[in-house]
Amino acid sequence: MVRGGAAGAAGTTVLNAVTYADMALRGRPSSPVPAQAVDKIAQDTGHPVPGSGETRDNRVSGLGALSGIAVGCGIGVVVSLMHSAGMRLPWWLGGAVTGALAMAATDLSMARLDVSDPRTWSAADWASDVVPHLMYGLATYGIVTASDDRS
Repeated sequence: MVRGGAAGAAGTTVLNAVTYADMALRGRPSSPVPAQAVDKIAQDTGHPVPGSGETRDNRVSGLGALSGIAVGCGIGVVVSLMHSAGMRLPWWLGGAVTGALAMAATDLSMARLDVSDPRTWSAADWASDVVPHLMYGLATYGIVTASDDRS
């Protein structure tokens, strides 16, 4: 579990780096969706994020980023447990599956919360989602499997 959490944290760092590089390259803003998801969950559970104005917006933004880190670490733990249970995939396939799991966890929850509808995304929107998640998956799965016996 510790290896999985660390692998997920490293993968999340890769995902963030790829995302920020895309933002810098294309001049696009950060996505408001993680903050919107946190805000919706907080409202739906009867625990709204406290504050008002910019202070509240900053809290919601920070909680959105933290939720992404939590998902990244959590998926790393799940993949590590699956690996420990005997799931052995080639690095490229394991990386793609790991990235797909992380992407599904975020995209399905966004759709379920009705904060974004992936069915309406453009090709550029999909690329902005797929590429960072694939890089996350390759980094995370690579670390999970790094100590496997290669003989």
